[in-house]
Amino acid sequence: MKSNSDVKLHIMVVEDDASLSEWIADYLTTHDYEVTVASRGDEALELIKEDDPDLVVLDVMLPGLDGLNVCRQAREFYKKPILMLTALGSESDEVMGLDTGADDYLSKPVRPKILLARINALLRRDAPDAEEDAITIGGLHIDPVSRTLTLNDEGVLVSSHEFDLLTLLARSAGTPVSRDTLVTQMRGIEYNGLDRSIDISISRLRKKLDDDASAPARIKTVRGKGYLLAPDAW
Repeated sequence: MKSNSDVKLHIMVVEDDASLSEWIADYLTTHDYEVTVASRGDEALELIKEDDPDLVVLDVMLPGLDGLNVCRQAREFYKKPILMLTALGSESDEVMGLDTGADDYLSKPVRPKILLARINALLRRDAPDAEEDAITIGGLHIDPVSRTLTLNDEGVLVSSHEFDLLTLLARSAGTPVSRDTLVTQMRGIEYNGLDRSIDISISRLRKKLDDDASAPARIKTVRGKGYLLAPDAW
């Protein structure tokens, strides 16, 4: 988060339902956030690039450019948190949102306290922590202060969710970390046996870190125990 306490964190709400976006903006403003609103996907993409908000609340169904494509294209330059709003019970929207780089998702109808809690959690995770030491494992270097990731001295662009997930695995390198633990720490909820957010992010990380998806050597799946970052594979 920003170090100057007088500077409010900036949240961009991308939602074409005017009444919904208005009450979300009003609600977040009363909780001391600066809020801007966009109603079209194509316009939102340009605003994200220009304004670099601290977090984006992004609806899936948008005119101009749908939310999934906004998320996918934004991830080429934007690494801060994206919270996707999905239709109630639409697992496909949730999976596709995570697969395009969203950090978390929230089903409609939106409950204000849950929305605020998810936003606060994402922003806390995204805040630099000067007390955390950098992690170096072979050619992999994770800097939690600048929230940057390099592999063999080349920068790797990952989402906020992917960065935090890799950091958790790296701090337990050589030891499997269960899905239950990862979901609890990443999303603040108990694993229900159905949540695929961790699996999708692992898949994306493997691709970005040149790990063979068919026979991963760097981030391994340990049956019945979770995921393990192999310390000798970097």
